[in-house]
Amino acid sequence: MKDGVTEVVAALIAEEGKFLICRRPAHKARGLLWEFVGGKVEAGESKQDALVRECREELGVTVSVGEPFMEVTHAYPDLTVRLTVFRARIVSGTPQMLEHCDLRMISPAEIGEYAFCPADEAILARIAACGV
Repeated sequence: MKDGVTEVVAALIAEEGKFLICRRPAHKARGLLWEFVGGKVEAGESKQDALVRECREELGVTVSVGEPFMEVTHAYPDLTVRLTVFRARIVSGTPQMLEHCDLRMISPAEIGEYAFCPADEAILARIAACGV
């Protein structure tokens, strides 16, 4: 955490024009909203290393982290996050619901059918406009 801002990373995992979204469990903050897989960057960890760890912990997969797709800062009532979304691809494993209550591959045209975490809105707008 720097300057009261929590560094968070997320993966844009896309294939064949669709991208992976994950539904938060009901008991967590922003429960049952959809998000990209990812989480907080731990002390001494690079953003890329954090994303590899989070994908392993939450989905049981190993990812290769590519270039940053977008960075967004968002203030929630309980915390402010600086979210860096990286393009990523799964190099081993099949996504499992280790942390989330649902997983889906959706097309940009389907974004409006899901309620996402507010920090993801600008990212989703870019995906809707430009594709994955």
